[in-house]
Amino acid sequence: MPGTLYIVATPIGNLEDMTGRAIRTLREVDLIAAEDTRHTRKLLSHFSIATPLISYYREKETQRAAELIEQISGGASVALVSDAGTPGISDPGAILVRQARAAGLPIVPIPGPSALSAALSCAGLDPGSFLFLGFAPAKRAQRRSLLQSLKTTPYPLVFYESPHRIVSFVKDCAELFGDRVVLWAREISKLYEDIEETTLHQLAERIDGTKIRGELVLIIHPGTVSQPAGETLDEILCWYRDQTELSLKDACRAVAADLGVGRSEVYQRALELWPKR
Repeated sequence: MPGTLYIVATPIGNLEDMTGRAIRTLREVDLIAAEDTRHTRKLLSHFSIATPLISYYREKETQRAAELIEQISGGASVALVSDAGTPGISDPGAILVRQARAAGLPIVPIPGPSALSAALSCAGLDPGSFLFLGFAPAKRAQRRSLLQSLKTTPYPLVFYESPHRIVSFVKDCAELFGDRVVLWAREISKLYEDIEETTLHQLAERIDGTKIRGELVLIIHPGTVSQPAGETLDEILCWYRDQTELSLKDACRAVAADLGVGRSEVYQRALELWPKR
């Protein structure tokens, strides 16, 4: 019989958030695949867990996944852990899970801490949807292109960000989104936990030139989205051209979705109406 792949959530800061089921699972499996064995070894030592460790970090993810699938297929039970939180959410894990599912192997989640759910629980959002985007691109041009494409999204936007990029990220958001409401969550569950609601402009001003510690979650509330005016294709295209800052490509995508027509047809007409750039 094959073994089982366990996806085990670990504390994002406070060790008291470790669940009893997670502790038992890490003790009982044959092997623990860890994003950083040095970090995980400290966690295991705290809970007196002596299970063998193997590294499973992003650069070796494909190679390690194949090795682990072979072991699980042979009967070994493996627990996957990241440095903090739930594996597979902006952390290594997706490749191993996909391969395990393709091989028909049992996959069991062991729920627990997650920076995403912790921040959302403090945001007071209306019931409904949100858009989780993980870490934005590190390169500024790619990041700004992504943010530009999200300007008219009617959902709260949830990002993870690192301390050394947070200042430039917030500045880009303030410039492209305007002064929207934002929830800033830093060092969740740790000694210097900092969770507050402010606006993008105020946040950009406050953190400019400040050394930030700890990874962050930002929840950016949606802006006011106007409905496109017009009945014909030309009228709607002109509205997007004159009333929004969307690129021709993004506007065509939106118009095609609004009207339920082919994007190529919309694009050809937009080329005639859009100013040459």
